[in-house]
Amino acid sequence: MATFLRAHRSILALVAVAALAALMLGCGGAATPGVRYHCPMHPTFIADKPGDCPICGMRLVPIREKLAPTTVPRYVCPMHPDVTSDRPGRCPECGMPLVAAKVNPAASATADPSPAPELDPRTPAAPRRVLYYRSPMNPSVTSPVPMKDEMGMDYVPVYADEVQPPSSSAIPGLAAIQLTQEGIRLAGVLTAPAVEESLARTIRTVGTVTADETRIQHFHTRVTGFVTKLYVNFTGEFVKKGQPVLSLYSPELLASQEELLRARDAEKRFATSDLPEVRKGGEELLEAARRRLRLFDVPEEFIDKVERTGAPQRDVTLLANATGYVTSKGIFQGQQVDPSMMDLFTITDLSHVWIDAQFYEYEASLLRLGQQARLTLAYDPALALTGRIAYIYPTLDTATRTVTVRFDFANPGLKLKPGMFANVELETGGERGVVIPDSAIIYTGERQLVFVSLGGGRFEPRQVRVGVHSDGKALVLSGVAAGEQVVVKANFLLDSESQLRAAIAAASAGEKKP
Repeated sequence: MATFLRAHRSILALVAVAALAALMLGCGGAATPGVRYHCPMHPTFIADKPGDCPICGMRLVPIREKLAPTTVPRYVCPMHPDVTSDRPGRCPECGMPLVAAKVNPAASATADPSPAPELDPRTPAAPRRVLYYRSPMNPSVTSPVPMKDEMGMDYVPVYADEVQPPSSSAIPGLAAIQLTQEGIRLAGVLTAPAVEESLARTIRTVGTVTADETRIQHFHTRVTGFVTKLYVNFTGEFVKKGQPVLSLYSPELLASQEELLRARDAEKRFATSDLPEVRKGGEELLEAARRRLRLFDVPEEFIDKVERTGAPQRDVTLLANATGYVTSKGIFQGQQVDPSMMDLFTITDLSHVWIDAQFYEYEASLLRLGQQARLTLAYDPALALTGRIAYIYPTLDTATRTVTVRFDFANPGLKLKPGMFANVELETGGERGVVIPDSAIIYTGERQLVFVSLGGGRFEPRQVRVGVHSDGKALVLSGVAAGEQVVVKANFLLDSESQLRAAIAAASAGEKKP
């Protein structure tokens, strides 16, 4: 019985010792050989004994180690090789799909979820050293340890092989970048050569057909009277010069006819005088009466008829003073008229017309008097007319920022009618220089950029000055030489990567300063 009690007490003592050891282990007291611990939220923090994470305060958990296959699949971004993953997905930096990359089997004999030195897919066997961590939204904000920003996003590690020396580019905020052939293919980067050629520019605009102002005539009466008959009754009627327009009863014209007849009788009496002065006076009196009627626009035939018949006419017929179309009519039969009336008839000659076209402010320097233009009409595409710049207006429309140019065109068959729209093409003189595709240029607002391929996957940003544009091409005044390859597709991806590299390099340079 005593032996049984002693054995029972020994077992209870062993159980108490084991419980105390377990309690001490749970409280982070002693380390267990061969077991490592890491934070569930920050796997980069590893400890050889239990405790709390110094970053977020969470309890550390044991790392479960297991054997890994001989080849561990890894996925990497072609534009950001530092971004790796153990499963397919998209790059958190640029959104491109991750591509598969194989690591050295010898380097992954045991799969450890702890953040052992990451393997660079470009050199699978080489461990990568983390210099610091940067904010995913602002590369200039860095930290020596992993952490999260105010939005809860993890800081991105910056490796030693990613930090480039200060860029030789003369453009602030941009750096030359290096891509692998696979990265170039996946990003869709395409290049085209810069060539030296002559670039002519075609300016296309829409003009409006208007009447030639030098061919517009207004019809007025020079005396007061009443319209007894209208020979031109509607707007749009075609009239010829000398054609009757209206008959007018005017007491003033009737009195002038009577004066003409009395002057004619006096001239006949004075013609028999022996004094030359008397005969000349009779002739001058008759001529003055005739001139008075002519100044009232009385036709010469009407004056001759009055002298021939010796009887004044009640109604005087007035004739058209121009050939053309009646484009305005402000008179009706029986209406009283006087010289103060502004518009009785407007007669417009449409055998020649103007076309007013608007050109943008930046195109004004390309316009010259006498430049040839080609005209087409929407309602008759087969009709093509040729004209020249007749006048460039000296003022600019402040609302549309355009300058108006006048073209003079003949109008056979009256196919050009005032108010019509017409398509105008103007060929400007060609300029010779270095020409690149227009898609190669990145407009930032302050400057114009292109990316030039230096070979071997290296791309350099260049600031350029651009001249004229035409047919998808641009004339480069400086920044690119003939024969160089410029990026014409995916250049915005290169621009983003170039800015990111420059920001990382600047942040790294700041870290190295004392």
